[in-house]
Amino acid sequence: MEASAGLVAGSHNRNELVLIRGHEEPKPLKALNGQVCEICGDEIGLTVDGDLFVACNECGFPVCRPCYEYERREGTQLCPQCKTRYKRLKGSPRVEGDEDEEDVDDIEHEFKMEEEQSKKQQQPLLNKHITEAMLYGKMSYGRGPEDEDNNTQFPPIITSSLSRPVSGEFPITNASNHGDFSSTLHKRIHPYPMSEPGSARWDEKKEGGWKERMEEWKSKQNLLGGDPDEVDPEIALMDEARQPLSRKVAIASSKINPYRMVIVLRLVVLAFFLRYRILHPVEDAIGLWLTSIICEIWFAISWILDQFPKWFPIDRETYLDRLSLRYEREGEPSMLSPVDIFVSTVDPLKEPPLVTANTVLSILAVDYPVDKVSCYVSDDGASMLTFESLSETAEFARKWVPFCKKFNIEPRAPEMYFSQKVDYLKDKVQPTFVKDRRVMKREYEEFKVRINALVAKAMKVPTEGWIMQDGTPWPGNNTRDHPGMIQVFLGHSGGHDTEGNELPRLVYVSREKRPGFQHHKKAGAMNALIRVSAVLTNAPFMLNLDCDHYINNSKAVRESMCFLMDPQIGKRVCFVQFPQRFDGIDRHDRYANRNTVFFDINMKGLDGIQGPVYVGTGCVFRRQALYGYNPPKGPKRPKMVTCDCCPCFGRRKKLKYSKSGANESTAVDGGVLDEDKELLMSQMNFEKRFGQSAAFVTSTLMEEGGVPPSSSPEALLKEAIHVISCGYEDKSDWGLEIGWIYGSITEDILTGFKMHCRGWRSIYCMPKLAAFKGSAPINLSDRLNQVLRWALGSVEIFFSRHSPVLYGYKNGHLKWLERFAYVNTTIYPFTSLALLAYCTLPAVCLLTDKFIMPTISTFASLFFIALFISIFATGILELRWSGVSIEEWWRNEQFWVIGGISAHLFAVIQGLLKVLGGIDTNFTVTSKATDDEEFGELYAFKWTTLLIPPTTVLIINIIGVVAGISDAINNGYQSWGPLFGKLFFSFWVILHLYPFLKGLMGRQNRTPTIVVIWSVLLASIFSLLWVRIDPFVIKTMGPDTRLCGINC
Repeated sequence: MEASAGLVAGSHNRNELVLIRGHEEPKPLKALNGQVCEICGDEIGLTVDGDLFVACNECGFPVCRPCYEYERREGTQLCPQCKTRYKRLKGSPRVEGDEDEEDVDDIEHEFKMEEEQSKKQQQPLLNKHITEAMLYGKMSYGRGPEDEDNNTQFPPIITSSLSRPVSGEFPITNASNHGDFSSTLHKRIHPYPMSEPGSARWDEKKEGGWKERMEEWKSKQNLLGGDPDEVDPEIALMDEARQPLSRKVAIASSKINPYRMVIVLRLVVLAFFLRYRILHPVEDAIGLWLTSIICEIWFAISWILDQFPKWFPIDRETYLDRLSLRYEREGEPSMLSPVDIFVSTVDPLKEPPLVTANTVLSILAVDYPVDKVSCYVSDDGASMLTFESLSETAEFARKWVPFCKKFNIEPRAPEMYFSQKVDYLKDKVQPTFVKDRRVMKREYEEFKVRINALVAKAMKVPTEGWIMQDGTPWPGNNTRDHPGMIQVFLGHSGGHDTEGNELPRLVYVSREKRPGFQHHKKAGAMNALIRVSAVLTNAPFMLNLDCDHYINNSKAVRESMCFLMDPQIGKRVCFVQFPQRFDGIDRHDRYANRNTVFFDINMKGLDGIQGPVYVGTGCVFRRQALYGYNPPKGPKRPKMVTCDCCPCFGRRKKLKYSKSGANESTAVDGGVLDEDKELLMSQMNFEKRFGQSAAFVTSTLMEEGGVPPSSSPEALLKEAIHVISCGYEDKSDWGLEIGWIYGSITEDILTGFKMHCRGWRSIYCMPKLAAFKGSAPINLSDRLNQVLRWALGSVEIFFSRHSPVLYGYKNGHLKWLERFAYVNTTIYPFTSLALLAYCTLPAVCLLTDKFIMPTISTFASLFFIALFISIFATGILELRWSGVSIEEWWRNEQFWVIGGISAHLFAVIQGLLKVLGGIDTNFTVTSKATDDEEFGELYAFKWTTLLIPPTTVLIINIIGVVAGISDAINNGYQSWGPLFGKLFFSFWVILHLYPFLKGLMGRQNRTPTIVVIWSVLLASIFSLLWVRIDPFVIKTMGPDTRLCGINC
């Protein structure tokens, strides 16, 4: 589709497809010719059978037979374009390396071939027949009889064996302008236009290419025949390129071993402590004692589930130079895998367009080959403001992207770059940098003014709805009833910057919405992006970002490719998760917004087991893993075969791979379908699994990605509109087994859990420069609402069929410690019940003059001392190996109590209401708007019901402390001893709630009215208690004057 060719809107169910603002003249495609050799310029010639000679059956790069023979005999034996090794063709002499080939020709018939080899020889042909049968026999578009007359207009979709690597290009022209590709493509002659990246350098050096190759060959011959001490530097580079792209870095044993020893010691002490508590009840306070015992047992279980998944923490290192040596050789086309990047947004008023624009700009300027990057922006609110903002962003990107790449600036989000309080001249040597930076800053300020003008205009919605510039009504005026919309802003045609360089693709997508359909919120929008990207670009990897998470490290995508493209571990990796880092948080991080303990401790621990959980953003996925396929089966350890008579060392059996079930597939080098996928294709209904779209189903079979070159642009557009229709997922496995999984508002945890249950592993990547940065709600009320949404999603998962407590035991792919972590993520909200009771107990003990423990002996006190020491030792050693500061750890502990007795408690109540009563809750988008004043939102007070429980707990504990101290003063010295334990207990609660108290008070001299009301109420209670206790009046026992009179 051409960039800026117009907005395409349509509805599959209503058989509508409209092109809005399509005034540009389409450019005809270049004819697919090229019957001359691209190396020497001679004619290609014919084979012995009279067919056109084709040297490379993978890409069809035009090479004549003499050049082909020379390359096999004297050269690298690789195709100049796709780098696939040339196979021996009929009539060609053998060269070194042909013995390993499995192709059958006139010479190989004299050798006895094994049955397994002959099966592999027939596999590509079998795959072709299966795919063609599926496309032309099984599949139906479901568009009714009116489509039958138009079928001849669109060339057929071909299988993955003829697909080209993803260049991200999907040029849209009229039907009359594209040629008939099917005849040449199915003969596998030259399936690529001459303008493809990779053949350009052969066009430039066509005349001198042969001579240069000869000189290179002669120089190599001289080197081999010369001094043996001479070493070719290319050999050293090749050796370096063969090295692993990443490695595990184990935590130092001096740090991790004491940590593990203390965990075991703490577990033993905890067992003795609970035994003592259970065997020594408090007779005069049996209710308080029983409540405390139940809470302590639950805390012990929660600690075990949280602690033991951190048993094997690891770090990782990546080698970006090796990645470049292996996949980006100088003078050759980049072999890095393409990436589709998803950005999701809903409400432009809560998620400001300027924030989304900065995220998109950082994506377009990423340090990655431009033809390998495609950015898809999902507008689930169908807002014209988002659409127009994205149009302005695309225009500004033509200036911003070349500036970023020319001067190699970081970060590449303009708002964050220009707001940095650092020396921007550091390491800059270009004389024009200062001038260009001033110009670019002025351009960005003008861009911000245009975006602000669009926002101001959007505040007043016209009665008749929004009208586009050409007078067409905006298709999304009714946000709950509108067709699907697609607009390509940047692409091959018109997608160039001010210096004439190509820009990555930028595509606007708004899925169709109709009343009566379940749209599944963010998870449904992400699944729509999976399908539309598969039809248009079909990159094998996908990066998803929230609209407020910009790329802070331009090499972040390369960091992930060090794992996903690693030949050793990459095939079994389903996703690479990056930690979340945030801007705009106050220095002391009052409400633990950074979540450092989770991202720097828990996630490192999971990475040493089966991988981190998916946290919703900053994650690079393998597309095949999201399609529900199982990972490739690695070699298992052979079993020892022994005799029955005596133990002996037997011989090892030859390893054989077992066939998978209907939902399994294995990965094969080169993207060729293996036995599991053949079994999958023959046993299951693709329409039931993936939906009724032949183009999309074909894309799912291409493991290495790619778009069929024979597909007409009009057919791709029609399919793209079709796959984002509101009824496409009906009676399919979307949201159940494939894509983002439905059933919880925290679809991220559920989606990652399903992948791990299939046997995939994930990777945690923590580059030194944070890969992504986003915004976090620093206001107390907003923060609690965010935590409420996360906790409610966990409760929903716990009560669903995907509960980690019960799901995933059948295949046994999920490791036990990984299951512990997932169980902990679903049951942690229920800790709020025990935490609320435990935080209330100190006040009750102080007011009733009772305690949860009996008078302890000196020996029993050792249990308590040992428990507290082990708790502190665990925390200190954990901070030692993780690098987390003690302040961050303490903030996390404080907010665990604050969120536990507020947001988590409400999440449990709402979850129970939803499960038992069917009462659903609304999803609230976290506001990404920022305050003009630095940290102004931190002091803003927004009353919400979530503040009631912690406020109540805080007040009754303060009352309890005052009452306890007053009573001790009144009763004398002997009452102070039992009081210390109660006061320590109560001060522990108040200290944890201190940030909450500061949030209630707001900024100094700006105390909210609600706090004044609570203060008056509190003062009244204190006054009444003071009068009742009357501590400073000495009570003496004397005679009763009513009995004996005054003279008694």
